[in-house]
Amino acid sequence: MQSPAGPEPHPHTRPRPVHWLATAAALAGVITGVVLLGPGDATATAPATAAPDARAVRYPVHCGLARAEVVRAVAGDLDGDGRAETAAVVRCPAGAGTPPSGVYVLAPPAAPGAAPRIVATLVDPGQKMNVTGLTVTERTLSATLLGYSAAAVPRCCPDLRRAVKWHWREGKFALTPLPVATRA
Repeated sequence: MQSPAGPEPHPHTRPRPVHWLATAAALAGVITGVVLLGPGDATATAPATAAPDARAVRYPVHCGLARAEVVRAVAGDLDGDGRAETAAVVRCPAGAGTPPSGVYVLAPPAAPGAAPRIVATLVDPGQKMNVTGLTVTERTLSATLLGYSAAAVPRCCPDLRRAVKWHWREGKFALTPLPVATRA
C-alpha cells in the first residue's frame, strides 16, 4: 500500500512516545493485577514475611577463587513460626561436568541489614551429590538426589537417583525415609 501524497489525513493516528508510554502503563497494570489477584499455587502457603535472599549469603562451599552459585531457591514457612525461610541449592560454577550440590536452609537475618543466616545443611557438597527438583509444599521440602555408584562413573552422568523429603520435626529437619536409591 502506498502512502498518500501530501499531508497526512489524520495526523493524530500516528503513534507518538506518549502513546507508547500509555500502552506500557496499561500493560503493567494488567500484569500487576494478574500477579496480585490471579490464582496462587494451591499447594503452597503464603509466607507472612519476605523470604531471605539466597544470593546474599556466603555458603560454606569451597570453589577456589570463584563464589558458589545459587542454582535454585524456594521459599515458605518451613518451621511454622509465621516467618518465611528459603531453601537453596548451591554449587561451584563449572564450565563442564556437574559439580556436587549443597542444600541449605536460610532464616531471616538476626539484625537489620545483615545477611540471612544458614540454619540447616540438608545436603553437604562433600557427599558428592547433585540436587534437582527442589520444591516446597506447605512445610515439606522435596528434591531428587543424583549420585554415583563408583568413582569410575563420569561426573557428567550420575547413575543413582533417590527422591527425598525433609519435614520440620522437633526443632530440626528430618529426612523422610523413601525408597532406596535406584539406577538413573
